[in-house]
Amino acid sequence: MSETRVPFACHQGPAVSEALQSSARIAIQRCLRVKPKEQVIIVSNPETEVAAIAQALYDAAIAVGGCPLLLFQPVKTQLDFAEPGVIAAFSAQPEVFISLSAEKLGKDKKGITTPYTYQGVKYDHIFHLHLYGQKTCRSFWSPATTLASFIRTVPIDYELLKSRCAWVKAALDEAVSIHITAPGGTDIRCSLRGRQAKSDDGDFAQGGRGGNLPAGETFISPENGTAQGIIVFDGSISLHDRDILIHEPIRCTLEKGFITAIHGADEAAALRETLSLAETNAREYEKTGILPPGAGDLYGRNTRNLGEIGIGLNPAARIEGHMLEDEKAFHTCHFAIGMNYDDDAPCLIHLDGLVKNPTIRVYRKDKPELVIEQDGNLPEPIA
Repeated sequence: MSETRVPFACHQGPAVSEALQSSARIAIQRCLRVKPKEQVIIVSNPETEVAAIAQALYDAAIAVGGCPLLLFQPVKTQLDFAEPGVIAAFSAQPEVFISLSAEKLGKDKKGITTPYTYQGVKYDHIFHLHLYGQKTCRSFWSPATTLASFIRTVPIDYELLKSRCAWVKAALDEAVSIHITAPGGTDIRCSLRGRQAKSDDGDFAQGGRGGNLPAGETFISPENGTAQGIIVFDGSISLHDRDILIHEPIRCTLEKGFITAIHGADEAAALRETLSLAETNAREYEKTGILPPGAGDLYGRNTRNLGEIGIGLNPAARIEGHMLEDEKAFHTCHFAIGMNYDDDAPCLIHLDGLVKNPTIRVYRKDKPELVIEQDGNLPEPIA
């Protein structure tokens, strides 16, 4: 006799709305393209909104014949470790992995202490090993998402998003340097030599593909040691344990790729506190053997590294004080403090911060400069 499988939300937790069910179906069927009998591991927290989204995704996976497993763990910040059971779940070799967290998935203590190696590349989290190394799974992750955001920003035109992301990626891939200014006072230059951009366009249908939902950004890591100038964060910013809207701009001075000064009011003080905590934790991890000898200073120094430049491309996204959505909003760019995406600036944090209405110019070898955005607006017909 065949097994009768009952949707999770029908017998546990609150009923989910049709709008949420619709967004969950898009995530499972359009973005991940889950197939019958595929293992789908969903990790969430027992917090009302993310739990409801996780349940809707569970139901949507069942509806297409998938084999979902839903795990709850306590809420984790950027500086916390994932529960051992979450790490152990990867031994099942799931085809699909979804992180629906009120904050973060959590770090992999074993992976930080003894990195996993695949084809000569080291990975400090088993999730990254499966996704980027072995490419045995595909994924999306939605840290600190909300019901309203998930419902509003997931049902979009993904073909249009894909074309926007591809155009911006091509421009960044060709660039040798970038210059970003904004009305709030941002004026910064970086080299992009040797770097390639990445796109979060919502297409997670193949092994090794992953990104956020909501999707909608193209991003690149600057060449280490080259960022020079001023960044004035005036939208929102991530801290180690939360995201905050910025009411008094945070002014950061950068020299040779690192933040050397932070000025502002309460928001600036909160950012300084997070950076100090990350520096302290890095050195403590070395003392306790979580990090190898000498890595504490390296991780501590990279806490103030400029690790990412990203451009928001999702027209349904708004600045709400939740970075997952905020960084996808039109008329913004974002800079991340801390680790980068080229794995040559390791540290314990990655803090995204928004700049409104930027003008973004890239300079290419043997070609004229190209304006990606002017006062926050994409050029026609890309817009």
